[in-house]
Parts: sequence; structure tokens; C-alpha cells
Amino acid sequence: MSGRNEVDDFAALLRRHRQAAGLSQEELAEKAGLSADAVAALERGRRRAPRPLTVRMLATALNLGDTHLAEFIESLRRSPSVYPPQVQGPPLPADRLIGRTTELTETAALLHHDGVRLVTLTGSGGVGKTRLAVAVAAAVRRHFEGGVCWVSLEASPDGPEVTDAVAAAIGLRPASDAAELDVLAAHIGGRQMMLVLDNCEHAVETCASLCTVLLQRCPRLTIVATSRELLRVPGEVVRQVQPLQVPPSQAALDEIREADAVRMFLARAAAHGVHPRDDRLVHVSRVCRSVQGIPLAIELAAARVNVLTIEQIANELDTSSRILSSGSRTAPQRQQTIDAALDWSYDLLSRDEQAFFEDVSTFSGGWTLAAAVAVCHPHSGATAQEKVLDLTGRLIDKSLILVERDAAEARYSMFSVIRQYAVRRLDDSGRRAVVEQRHLDHFVALAEDAERGLGGAAQPDVLARLDVELDNLRVALGRAIGRAHADDSMRLASALWRYFYLRGHYTEGRDWLESALAIGNDHPDVVSRAALAGAQRGAGYLAFLQCEYEAATHRLERALTLYQEAGDDSGAALTLRHLGGIAREQARYDQAYDLHSQSLQLYERQVDAAGVAWARHHLGFVSWLRMDLGRAREHAGAALTYFQRAGDGEGITWSQISLGVVALYTGDLATAEQLLHQSLGRAQRLGYREGVGWSLHLLGVVARRQGRLERAIHLLDESLAEHQQLGDKWRAASVLEGLAAVAHQHDNAAYAAFLLGAAAAVRETIGAPVPLCERGDTEETLSAVAAALGDRAFSQAWGAGQATPLHAVADGYPPDTLSTLDTPW
Repeated sequence: MSGRNEVDDFAALLRRHRQAAGLSQEELAEKAGLSADAVAALERGRRRAPRPLTVRMLATALNLGDTHLAEFIESLRRSPSVYPPQVQGPPLPADRLIGRTTELTETAALLHHDGVRLVTLTGSGGVGKTRLAVAVAAAVRRHFEGGVCWVSLEASPDGPEVTDAVAAAIGLRPASDAAELDVLAAHIGGRQMMLVLDNCEHAVETCASLCTVLLQRCPRLTIVATSRELLRVPGEVVRQVQPLQVPPSQAALDEIREADAVRMFLARAAAHGVHPRDDRLVHVSRVCRSVQGIPLAIELAAARVNVLTIEQIANELDTSSRILSSGSRTAPQRQQTIDAALDWSYDLLSRDEQAFFEDVSTFSGGWTLAAAVAVCHPHSGATAQEKVLDLTGRLIDKSLILVERDAAEARYSMFSVIRQYAVRRLDDSGRRAVVEQRHLDHFVALAEDAERGLGGAAQPDVLARLDVELDNLRVALGRAIGRAHADDSMRLASALWRYFYLRGHYTEGRDWLESALAIGNDHPDVVSRAALAGAQRGAGYLAFLQCEYEAATHRLERALTLYQEAGDDSGAALTLRHLGGIAREQARYDQAYDLHSQSLQLYERQVDAAGVAWARHHLGFVSWLRMDLGRAREHAGAALTYFQRAGDGEGITWSQISLGVVALYTGDLATAEQLLHQSLGRAQRLGYREGVGWSLHLLGVVARRQGRLERAIHLLDESLAEHQQLGDKWRAASVLEGLAAVAHQHDNAAYAAFLLGAAAAVRETIGAPVPLCERGDTEETLSAVAAALGDRAFSQAWGAGQATPLHAVADGYPPDTLSTLDTPW
């Protein structure tokens, strides 16, 4: 027998070691606890596949050292007379894989990399980890000559049962043969194979230990694990399985059809005999966005097509995930409903983890570490941040919390179906009201702090912070108002008035403030005068921006009285400024100038440089509206100097607008265009919509005076859309009059008359005349158009304009009764 055969042939090697030990077959059998027939069968090669435990018992009886033991085991593996054990392969999928092309390609490539031996597919329950693992196994199995072994751990309790399940799947019978992990490792040995451990999360520590030992002792073994929680063992490469791609809210039909989430819904709906028409795909898209592309949720939603329309399913999912039940009867119990899937994860949490999981569900739109400390552990002292950081990390590892690392500060969130589940758990705990009050307290403090940061160099950062937290702020406002917390609702709403103004959310901000004031009227004893005054002022200013001057005056005068009674000169000065704005738009210029002058005096008395600059700006504003251009230039220049020094972007924008207007009306169109371009760019960068609308309007006027009519049309159309969306009817009327002037110069007198009629209707509604600085252009256009059309045609076009709602005019509505308006430009 050659040296190679002596090494490779187990039967020959057993005989050699027995003879070297001076033992007969009967004596070896007795020492090993086997029958003599069994030993004889092994030496003759009649028994080709002895169990690993039998091999180890023989090796112990022969007193083999480590070197001879390794050679002994290796000979069994390499012996051509030994059939390779049969392993349990991956399950056959019941349906085709939808999407996942990138994940499948990347994971398969990882498994072909020499340095990667453990890949963990992780993600939340129902995201499709197992289905992806099945596809990966099918894609790579030809590269593993020892096969791909699939081990489902779902039904295996933690502990020895996990090792037994692996042993059974890999061909060890009975499972008790694998009671020792080293026997399992010896059985795998040097075979090139892949082991898939599916559903490790409930036995993560045991799986981690098992993987560590097997990877150390089996040099050609590769492991793929699916788990909601990371294994955290050396060499682990993690791949987060994401939900399927969903279409954006305004997607075109082709984009909706191509989205993976939609494709899955349509395939599952088709299995129920439902094939949605193209006009229903928008509702399919809504369903997929509501469940954020989670495959299990999509399947459960699609299962409801047998009793509900797709629109009904979408409407239900807008408010609750309760309809996501009654899945496949043959699916594992934890995948038959969303709640069952999440119960599986929740039950694996410690009590601290469960409480934290419930508490963070009170956030909407995500949260920061500091916010979690304030809401979840406000009384833990110096250890609070460390504790919250630890709990956050644990829930991220368990795929219950998502983390975004794109910004300077990490932000955390949950999938909506997980958050809804956590909210229900929080409700069941009886702690919901307490936790939500802490959430409210935190965001009241945040909003009040942010309000103090608006108006200076930090304003862009403050606005960005409020943008990110807008969902939380809205939820906090809703809770405060819904529970009639008068002081909290008033403090929060009044702290946010300027944010709503700067971002152009006039209606929303005003609605919150009016709701808070209504509660305050019912609970006057619990509302601070400062909060009441702030809410009155904020509601009044937003009403003014929407040109509801009577309501605005009522609120602002009430606020002024409260501030004066409290001796709050700062609040009084700001309120006087707002009242001056109302007088300015109603063309009561002397009164407006007087109110702004009073505001200036109060600011000067307080040595408030920012307030002084804003008062000077508004004095300049009144001045150029009534064509006092010298005084306007003086005030605007002084204000600009301060705003530039303070880094106040809003103030710089307005000063450039004012100086641009002065240049416009003094005939310096080049300077006007330059300044207004600067104001437009700054307003766009700041997200300051009022500044954008004003700059576009005035640039359109400049372009018209330059004879660049197409450019004027484009600029004025954009400005009209902006002001109409903001609800600023005063400016919208002026833009309509500017468009009428362009239409006249474009030789479309009928359309010009229509626009002038629409503008006149707006002005009549709000009670604001044409500003003095614009009156000459408007009267000139009106006179020329009337002359060009004649009385009858002019009356017809004018009347059509008056009868058309502003939003329809802004949308480019062409009246059917005026054939010349079909192509107005």
C-alpha cells in the first residue's frame, strides 16, 4: 500500500494503529465500547460512513495523540470508499424573487472573496432576509463542492438544540452525536461548503459561539447568517437588507410600475385574481409608501384585495397597520401578521430595551441622542447619555431602530409599521401620557431656544434644525392642543410663528395659533400673559401676511395692550412694526410711518441694534411705496449696514430689495437688476419664500422695462405662483398688474384686461389699493387697454377676470369666452 493510500484509506489506517497498539479486533472493540463485528466491518471497508462519535471512541481506545488523531479523521474524510454525508439544502422558493438584484449580486461577490467567511444578512422582521438568503444560496452553490447546508433555527430553542439542528442538517445522525461542538467541527473539517443559519436572533449568543468555533476549525467553511440582531463575532461582514424600492409621491405611471415594491404588490394581488388598472396604480403606490416597502407588509396588504379596494387599503394604512393580518396559513406564525413578526422581536428584548423601544415611538420623523435622553431618561443624571447610547446601539443591532449618519449629528428613526407597534405597546404599558408630556416639554424648549436664534448669523442653521424637527413639532402641537394644554400649546405655537413665516407656512402657523388661543380663552388662569401676547402677535402677523387686515388688527392690538401692560417694550415694538405693515399695505402711509417711528423709538430706548435696523428697513419700505426715494435709500442703506455686520440673511435680502426698488424707480435698471438678483439668490439659499416672491416680481418689472418681454413673463409667472401659494393677495394683485402691462406690450389687450379685472377683484376683496409707486404703470396700462378694446370688449374681458378665482388665474386659466386668450402670449 502506498504512503498516500495509507494516509487516505481509513480502513488501512485503523488496522495499522490497532496492530501498533498490539490489540486484536475484539480487544479494540471492548476498549471502544463497540462490537467486534463493527470493528471488523470498518477494517474491511464494509462500513463506509462511520459516525464521528464512533471514530472518536476508536481514537480514544487507540490512545492517539493530536497529530495521529488529525490524520485519522482526515483519512476518513479523504477515503474514496467513504460517501460524503448528505446535507440539507436550502428550501425551494415558492415564487420568483422580485427586485434585490443589487443585494444579490453584492452578497454573492462577497462570498467569492477569499477574506470573507461570515456574512450576516440583517434587517427588521418581514424585510426579506430569508428570501434573499435562499436566492444567494442558489446563486453560489456551484462554487462550494461540499454543498450548501441550510439550517432553519426558528423552531430551535437556544442552547444545545441549536448545535443539534446544525448537526442534523449537516448529516450527523442521530443529533445526539453532535453534543460536542468539536465533533461537529471535525465532521465538517476541510470540506469547502457553505452553511446558512436562518433566524439567529433568538439564539444569537449560541450562534455567535458556534460560528466562532466552526470558522476557526474548518478552514474552507463559509457561513451566511440571517438575523435581526448582529452576531458580533470576528470576521463578520454585515449586509443590511433594506425594504423594496417605493415610488416617490409624484411619480409618473412608468416609474410607479417599475418600482420593486409595486411589482411585488401587483404579483401578490394577481394571485388573488386582482389586476389593477393603470388609474389605480397611484393607490398601489400609496400602499407601498405607507408600509415603506417592507415585503411582508406588502404581501399582507395585497392579501386584503379580496375584500377591499386598493384605495380603501391605502386609506386604512394612512392611519393604522391593523389591517396587515391574515397572511399565508403555511407561513411561520411570526410572519402571519405584522404584529406577530414584531412580537417575535419584542419578546427577545430585555425590560430596559422594551421600555426604551416604547418610549422612542413618541417621536415622529426621527430623533437625536439628546432628544432621546430628554424624553426617555430625563432623571438619570450624568449616566443618562451613556445609558441611552447603549440602548440605542442595542436596538440598532436588533434592527428595530434605523440610524442616519449623513449629517454632523446622527439621527434615529423607525419604520412606520414598527413605530405603530411600539406606540401600541407604550399605550398598553400605561406610560404613554407621561412620555408624551416629556416629548412636549422637550420640543417647547427647543422651539423657544430656536426662536431666539432667528434673525442673526445662525438663522440658516436654526431654520435647518426646525425643518428636520418639523414632524416632531407638529406632533407636539397636536398633542398640546388635543389635550387642551393651554400654556404649552400657546408657548409652542408662538415660538414657531416666525419659522412658519420664513418658510411660507402662513396658513398652518396661523391655524395652530388660533387653536391655541381658543384653548387659552377656555383656560385663562393657566396661561401666562407673555405666552398669550406672543400667540396674539404671531396669529395677527400671519393674518396680515394673508391680507386679512381686520383679523390681524384685532389680534395685534390685543397683543400690544398685553405687552404695554407688562412693560415689555421689545414685544410692543415688534407689534407696532406689524401694525405699521397693515397701514402700509392699505396705503395709509403717514400712519404707517408713524407706527414704525414709534417702534424705532422703543428699540433705541432698549439699545436694540437689530430692532433699530428692522425699524429703519420698514421706514424705508413705506418711503419707496409712496415714492419718497431719497429717504427710502437712506433708511435701506443704514439697515443693510447693520444686517451685513450681524449676518442677518433675511434682513440683507430685504435691504437689497428696497435698494433695488429705489434703483428701478430712478431709472437705473442695471443696478436694480444686480441688487434684485442678489436678493433672489440669497432668499433661495435661505428658503425664504416671501423674499423669493418679491425678488421675482421686481426682476420681472425690470425685464419689462428693458423690453425683455419673454423673460418678464417667466419671472412674473413664477412670482405669481409663489405669492398665490403663500396666500399673499396684496402682492399677487401687483404681479397680475405687472403681467397685464406685459400682455399689453405683447399686443394682447384682451388678456391684459382680463388680468387687470382679476387684480381689481383681489384688491376689492382685501381692501388694499394699488401702491402709489405702482399706480402710474397700472393706470397707463388700464387706459391703453381700454382704448384698444373699446367699451364692450373691455367690459367682457374685465368681467371675466373679476369672476375668475386667483388660484385659477395663477394656474394660467384661459377663459373660454375670450378666444383671443387661448394663447395669451
